[in-house]
This record gives sequence, C-alpha cells and structure tokens, in this order.
Amino acid sequence: MKYRAEIDIMPLKALLDPQGKAVTASMKNLGLAEIQNIRIGKHITLEIDAASKEEAKKKVDAACTKLLCNQIMEFYEVEIFEN
Repeated sequence: MKYRAEIDIMPLKALLDPQGKAVTASMKNLGLAEIQNIRIGKHITLEIDAASKEEAKKKVDAACTKLLCNQIMEFYEVEIFEN
C-alpha cells in the first residue's frame, strides 16, 4: 500500500534561529511589528510503499534520524496518510 508522509523539521526551541530572527526583524520594516518570534524550518513530503501505516511510520522515522533531521539542532514531527 502507498502512504504519504508529511514531515516538519524545526530548530530546537533552546537554539537560536538566525534565519527566523532576520525575518522577524524585517517584519518591523514592513509595518508588521506585531508579528514576532518567527522560527523557520523545513517541510518534506514523501511517498512510502509499506504493508501498514505503522511500518510506513517506522521507515519515515529511520529516514529522519539517519538523513533528514540533524537531531543535535532540530526536531521533527511526522503525519502519515494513505494515498
């Protein structure tokens, strides 16, 4: 069966996010000073062939921990959907 994974990878809350900080500062120049504390991450979508939703989740977790996410600086959240 085919599944689709939606993965959000974000910097750990304890770490600085220079890209998010720069965008937050730019909001003032746009007249949007009420928008604050922007954090910028990655969104990844992929398809998986697996026998079950649980197996698909295990495969996606392996991909995240081995390649997609630097767990020293980032955390990830996954949602699995049937295709």
